[in-house]
Amino acid sequence: MTNQLTEVLNSIGQEYQREIDKRARHYLEVSIGEQAAKLGYSDLRDKFKNTYAIVPLREPRKGMKVRIDGRTFVNYAECESGIAIPGYLAKEAGQSLQDFVPNDSMICNFN
Repeated sequence: MTNQLTEVLNSIGQEYQREIDKRARHYLEVSIGEQAAKLGYSDLRDKFKNTYAIVPLREPRKGMKVRIDGRTFVNYAECESGIAIPGYLAKEAGQSLQDFVPNDSMICNFN
C-alpha cells in the first residue's frame, strides 16, 4: 500500500504542478480518496475519503474563498512537489518529508 499511496500523492503533485507555489497563501484542498479512486485504488479511496492534500496556489481561483488560521496545518509535511499532507499520512506513506510552514493565515479556494 505504501507504493500505492506514494503514487497517489505524486499524481496530485503532477496534476497541479503548474499551479503550485510553496509560499502561497491561497490553497486548494484535494481529496486523497478521490485521487486514489481515479487511479483505481478503491481500498485507498475508502480509507482516505476524508483526508485532503493542500495544494498551495500560485494565483487565487475564482469562486468562494475562506480564510483559515495557518496553525490549522501544524504537523503537516511538505512533499517534494510542493503539496502538503497530514504528518500521519507521510509516515504511513513511508516518506520522511520536511515540515510544511504555512502563512499566518491561509485562504482556501473552492471551485
